Amino acid sequence: MIAYLGTGLLGANFVKAMLKRGLEVQVWNRTPEKSFALETFGAKAFEDVAEAVKGASVIHLTLKDDASVDEVLAKAGAGFSPGAMIIDHTTTSAAGAVQRTKAWQEKGFRYQHAPVFMGPQNALDATGVMLVSGDQELIASLEPELSRMTGRVLNFGPVAGKAAAMKLIGNLFLITFTTGLADALTLAGSQDISLEEMLALFEVWNPAASSVPARLKKMDAGDFSHPSWELNMARKDTQLFMNAAKDAGKNLFVIPAIAERMDTFIAEGHGHADWTIIGQKQ
Repeated sequence: MIAYLGTGLLGANFVKAMLKRGLEVQVWNRTPEKSFALETFGAKAFEDVAEAVKGASVIHLTLKDDASVDEVLAKAGAGFSPGAMIIDHTTTSAAGAVQRTKAWQEKGFRYQHAPVFMGPQNALDATGVMLVSGDQELIASLEPELSRMTGRVLNFGPVAGKAAAMKLIGNLFLITFTTGLADALTLAGSQDISLEEMLALFEVWNPAASSVPARLKKMDAGDFSHPSWELNMARKDTQLFMNAAKDAGKNLFVIPAIAERMDTFIAEGHGHADWTIIGQKQ
């Protein structure tokens, strides 16, 4: 018997996929309507979270944050079967994942943090990436079932909180990348460039796919003395971005903050360094 706590968009589709695989699933959600809607697909829903986990050998979670995970698990714990396995797919802090791993072990239960890079459709189709770290024997025993939930399980080794940290890094990249795209769309619109024309450019020239690993290594090494693009020149172009958008009555979101950072480094005498100096490790 499986219990699934947190049946929002992602959790609900994980449940549907489990039901398709013939698993018995008991479900709970803070908003009961979301869990009871899954009874149509064969799940058994509960209003009381402690009742939802009774008889379950594995309890999956997809909740909001550290506080909600701690709160729900504290209430659900009264219904846990001896030796029950807790698998948490919530995006949380690394410290929270470490603390829960230790705390639940002390109570006689196993807790495995397994955040994901998956949307609702991925959860339904069992495609995407799931991250794990911690007890390697435990992970080895869980991996066959976790692999059925996702296209790929990435194991980051024995440190309990590392998977949580890697998930945060990935999400930060997605957020900054997306806001950068928003500025690119704004600049395109201010210069009468269509989406189709932008796509034609990036189909041929795709820096996100081709240069990220090399750029990360260069930034990590900290040697910016052999520029391929000087910071002074990058700052000049950054001003051109902002001017073009302003002339069209539009505002960029991310670029002005980057320009300020560039100005700080230029004032410190780094104008002739490689422009990636603005991303040096702090």
